[in-house]
Amino acid sequence: MKKAVILGGGESGCGSAVLAKAKGWKVFLTDRGTIAPKYLELLDRYGIDYEQGAHTESSILDADLAIKSPGIPDTAPIVVKLHEQGIPVISEIEFAGRYTKGRTICITGSNGKTTTTTLLGRILQAAGYDSAVGGNIGESFAYTVATTDKAWYVLELSSFQLDGIETFRPDIAVLTNITPDHLDRYGYVFQNYIDSKFRIIRNQRPEDYFIYDIDNPVVSREVALRTPALRMLPFAAQHPYGIGTDTSAFDRPGAFLTDGDHFRASVGDRTVTIDIRRMGIKGIHNTYNAMAAALAALAAGVEPAVIADTLYTFEGVEHRMEFAGCVNGVTYINDSKGTNVDSTWYALDSMRTPTVWIAGGTDKGNDYETLKPLAREKVKALVCMGVDNAKLIASFTGVVPAVYDTHSLADTMRICAEIATEGDTVLLSPACASFDLFKNYEDRGRQFKAAVQALQKR
Repeated sequence: MKKAVILGGGESGCGSAVLAKAKGWKVFLTDRGTIAPKYLELLDRYGIDYEQGAHTESSILDADLAIKSPGIPDTAPIVVKLHEQGIPVISEIEFAGRYTKGRTICITGSNGKTTTTTLLGRILQAAGYDSAVGGNIGESFAYTVATTDKAWYVLELSSFQLDGIETFRPDIAVLTNITPDHLDRYGYVFQNYIDSKFRIIRNQRPEDYFIYDIDNPVVSREVALRTPALRMLPFAAQHPYGIGTDTSAFDRPGAFLTDGDHFRASVGDRTVTIDIRRMGIKGIHNTYNAMAAALAALAAGVEPAVIADTLYTFEGVEHRMEFAGCVNGVTYINDSKGTNVDSTWYALDSMRTPTVWIAGGTDKGNDYETLKPLAREKVKALVCMGVDNAKLIASFTGVVPAVYDTHSLADTMRICAEIATEGDTVLLSPACASFDLFKNYEDRGRQFKAAVQALQKR
């Protein structure tokens, strides 16, 4: 019996362990940290051997295959030793893809992944497809394959997940955009991160679809350099086909504005026209997300009417420009998922009232220059929330009228309550990862919402 070693005891790792067990592998899961109780229960239920708090090399380096959770870098000592032993190390996505005949729609990008993935999942559900949403959100791809293999999968894929694929290929690939992110993981070389994102199309066949944002200069440049031999479906929300006023774009496959209030998405003989004003999600970034989701749904064969109905009723995802409450005339917005500069740019751009901006956390090699014009225009105060706020403070002192240094959510909320006045907005859009003070961005967002609720009860 061949042995699979699973590195990491979270959603991805435990899902991989269950799938490996179901497919007849001898399985050992190892996590240097503490495995959450819900995952311990899962491992015990399936009779999977595991350890936590250590990596026992004698139990790891005799594996035939290692499946690495995405949060573990290739530079981790145990991963280096696996490579030195010639043991293949792959991602959960690669492993699960080997055991399903279901078709996959995979979404990656620096921003918009979760909204596009969730929206597309809703469209397929409304169309009656036997489908599941997973990958970087929700239930792991591997666990779903192991327990209720579906005909269709809508998968959000991070660059870390893409780094571990070898043969996996999406039937429909979506690249929402590329802006600098996770540079600390890629040697602070932007091109390394770009190359990671483009792994989503590396194994696609000519009959597969590639949906991409032609307005994004990085994506459009890389597509021109790579010239992939795929069914290409570009989308553009700034101008038709990225070429000014060329209205002939309307007759080409893809999604483009037809005027300031509508876009048309076309794939083959299927076309849907969307009134942007009627969409439940607002802002130019959500127009991009809707275009990408509409194209992917059309490529999957969904009827245009179902796509339109879902776009008009979908109201967004948790932690992305989410209304958290109103206290003494001050609106609180939870954008905890704004973990990079570009995402926060869209959040600040959408502000229409004086803004108290909460930012900070684990810096990922950020360059804040692009935020400064918006901060000057929109922000009355910046409240930095993190273990080390020196870079943020240095970047925005003199740019906004007031900058505060805090090291806990409690202090942050106290200061916001003191300085925000009626008509203001308090915006949590950190532009940084959450791991210095919180478990993850979801934990940060939920704690923020709970703190707003506490203010409402005073």
